[in-house]
Amino acid sequence: MRNVAKLAAMLPLVALISGFTAGAQTAPVAAPSSTPAATSPYERHAPAGAPNIVLILLDDVGFGATSSFGGPAQTPVFDALARSGLRYNRFHTTAICSPTRASLLTGRNPHVTGIGAVMNSSDARPGYSGFQGKDTATIAQILRENGYATGAFGKWHQTPDWELSPAGPFDRWPTGEGFDTFYGFQGGETDQFEPTLYQGTTPVMRPAGDHYHLTEDLAGHAITWMRNMRASSSSRPFFLYFATGGIHAPIQVPKEWADRYRGKFDQGWDKLREEIFARQRRLGVIPAGTKLTPRPSEMPAWDSLSPEQKRFSARLMENYAAFLAHTDAQVGKLVDELKKSGEYDNTLFIYIAGDNGASAEGGLEGSLSYMGALTGVSPAPGAKEFAREEEIGSAATYSHINAAWAWASNTPFQWTKTVASHLGGTRNAMVISWPDHIQGKGGLRSQFGHVNDIAPTILDAVGIAAPETVDGVKQQPMNGVSLAYTFNDKKAAERHRTQYFEVFGNRAIYQDGWMASAFHGRLPWRAFSPDRPMSADKWELYDLRSDFSQSTDVAAKYPAKVEELKALFMTEAAANRVLPLKGQVMSKAGLPDPSAGRKEVDYHAGAIGIPEAAIPRLYSRSWTIRAQIDTAEQARGVVAALGGTDAGMSLYLDEQGRPSFTYRLFDTKTVHLTAPTAAKPGPHILQVDFDYAGGGIGKGGTLRLSVDGQPVGSDDVPSTPIHFSIHESFGVGIDTGAPVGRYPARAALGYPIENAAIDKVTIRLR
Repeated sequence: MRNVAKLAAMLPLVALISGFTAGAQTAPVAAPSSTPAATSPYERHAPAGAPNIVLILLDDVGFGATSSFGGPAQTPVFDALARSGLRYNRFHTTAICSPTRASLLTGRNPHVTGIGAVMNSSDARPGYSGFQGKDTATIAQILRENGYATGAFGKWHQTPDWELSPAGPFDRWPTGEGFDTFYGFQGGETDQFEPTLYQGTTPVMRPAGDHYHLTEDLAGHAITWMRNMRASSSSRPFFLYFATGGIHAPIQVPKEWADRYRGKFDQGWDKLREEIFARQRRLGVIPAGTKLTPRPSEMPAWDSLSPEQKRFSARLMENYAAFLAHTDAQVGKLVDELKKSGEYDNTLFIYIAGDNGASAEGGLEGSLSYMGALTGVSPAPGAKEFAREEEIGSAATYSHINAAWAWASNTPFQWTKTVASHLGGTRNAMVISWPDHIQGKGGLRSQFGHVNDIAPTILDAVGIAAPETVDGVKQQPMNGVSLAYTFNDKKAAERHRTQYFEVFGNRAIYQDGWMASAFHGRLPWRAFSPDRPMSADKWELYDLRSDFSQSTDVAAKYPAKVEELKALFMTEAAANRVLPLKGQVMSKAGLPDPSAGRKEVDYHAGAIGIPEAAIPRLYSRSWTIRAQIDTAEQARGVVAALGGTDAGMSLYLDEQGRPSFTYRLFDTKTVHLTAPTAAKPGPHILQVDFDYAGGGIGKGGTLRLSVDGQPVGSDDVPSTPIHFSIHESFGVGIDTGAPVGRYPARAALGYPIENAAIDKVTIRLR
């Protein structure tokens, strides 16, 4: 077997064995002793009795989605932790992924860290660059320096695009940000059945098996890490960061879980929202007198849908609820492990249901291929998509719910993810459990909290102060406030009194119960929309002391308060690198571009995990991919692949050894070209040419496959995407992540090249 085949064969093994490798602070609540357990100068020691820390972060979950907060998804683990701990009904995120994660792990406001925008929409403004400075060290770095073992499992969406390639640098990967180990994925999302995975900084294939799901795999790796860490060092506490891909799109979950929710959403989103609201009142997670905010006029009423649209949309939501329930069950495995080991009672368990509100990015109609719809390539669902209703949630789809389901999941608030001006984007359910130290078990806490409060809370619980320097770098002060003061005093006066919010120009400012909000106009189900001057935005005012759901705009009644809070927002914006304000008109000028000037690049056997942003840019132009290979008898497998099942392209030898090329344009069109006969033993040149039609950007063109200079076939595509994926990569000799081509059903993971040597694969722009 050639080198790349050997590498490909090893990757599943690597994945299988990877689990076996290794601000001003308030006074702590029942703080552990600061006396170290030992005095050896060669070890770092946590304070005696320091708790384990488990930090759970789900993705794209609305305030009203979990059963503890009135939602339709059954989340018994979240519920049980609430009974043994506390529910927080006024906890806030930033309204979008990367900034929430940066703020969560550093205790700072997101723009202060440099991650004020989601990574794939960063720009050259310092607060939005995606480049986290060393003056905002993570809680993992601090805890590790204080004797903790640290492990991250799941999603990491905090590395700049230009640092995601095998060339590194890796100091903004998890293992460069304080974590001893990392097993998970980079980017905003991944396929749940065929994920793009890394062990540390090395791309790996998922473990083999027909019944694989990523969240189950992550839980298994986390448990193995906890067990091995405990077996190796019984006195060392650990910090486990478990950030799932659930329930971010693609909505993919084992069918038996989705079938549990059959018929549960036939009533539609308008009725569902009323049902959630009623349960929230019964559960007491919203105060008496709360008003249910109306559906935005831009979203359709459920009754306006056709019967086919209703069936399709209901099935999307069945899978969505099932994905949340399935994710919660995997978190339960971590809880069970802690209880078995006797460590549960002294574990600070923080479970945050969502890094922002539920996502409306599935569009008004919902989608089987949401990224194509979001970027304007795929059409709205029609008869073809409706006929695939039973495929929703499977590996064959990249589905996402209708925007109105997301709105319903955010009950009782306005709007959804990305709308940082309103609570539907920023209010998330949270549970904190620490049996040894929280006395009022099952209680509700309503003090204002923000994701930047979590790192200070952890430090408070451990009994250490935020360091002034980390690795010799002077640190920015933490913006958050420890929530430990709420643990045993439900009536404690609120300590987090002021907080700004901003995403895509949508902005708000909170102070002492008042919130001023300005929606900048970008509808959250549109990837692109015309920008407008910030001065054109209307500021609204809400008195959240008596208006829990942000339902009644009182700006006309209190104009002086509006002006006061607008001025405060600008003060906070200036202090936190939010300025200059922009909407979605973003410039990459000034940021590193790994594809800049790359018009022709040779790739060799073993090249894997190369981000799409790092190869020559194929968008809206003609190009050629040329592979020089040497085949033996029964040659088969991938020569080069980019993207995944949703969208991408793959050049490969099929099971008969025939040169083949597959090009997937989301749900719009799939091109498949195959030579009539197998490649005979010996050297060959396989070439794919794309002739761009021109006439603007994003237009279509013609794909042509040739073997040794002889044409095999051609076909047209109606358009070209900005990118195939925000997480899949380019590789030679294997298709990592979700498969692109028509590979044999029983082929090895990634369909690695066999009985053939790949000299080089050249990508050339024309």
